[in-house]
Amino acid sequence: MTPVREAEPGERDAVGHALSLAFEDDPVMEFLFPDAASRTGRLRGFYAVVIPLLAAHGVVHTDAGTHGAAVWQAPSPPRPRGLQAGWLALRMLLTLREAAGRANTLNETILPAHLREPHWYLALLGTKPSHQGQGLGAALLAPVLETCDREGQLAYLESSKQANVPFYERHGFEVVRELAIPSGPSVWPMLRKPR
Repeated sequence: MTPVREAEPGERDAVGHALSLAFEDDPVMEFLFPDAASRTGRLRGFYAVVIPLLAAHGVVHTDAGTHGAAVWQAPSPPRPRGLQAGWLALRMLLTLREAAGRANTLNETILPAHLREPHWYLALLGTKPSHQGQGLGAALLAPVLETCDREGQLAYLESSKQANVPFYERHGFEVVRELAIPSGPSVWPMLRKPR
């Protein structure tokens, strides 16, 4: 299995770049940023906001060459409050711009269905297209799934590609339901019980 490690804070741009390439043809990201020519750049800006937020109460795993990443949020993360919440909302609005309405539609569909019990949340998992199909995704999942098994914790994700569902099923996740985003694609929330 490919060796993975925790990403350093200074590597977040490289992690965001790898994920922007991985999600370039993702149906949810195509819905959010429909212009194919600018999508990779828009995703990099989006991940520059999202990854530090998730990593503040979670973990980011990558490989030696930063060819992919898994971005996890740990159970029961604190909610941003006060000035932090306001600053985060402003940064997100400036990043999303005309995509803010579509992002709101996405959140209104996904958030009410999100698992309420404490769990590790796999927010992002992706590898550069040049490194897909080589076992890197499985290696990136392994550290937190091992923690879940050892500590008896749930893991949860939303697969934005139906083709990826069998990959997650091989790692113990099960589809909870299918959620259809209005005027957009479907996503598949998946839950993994500890082994």
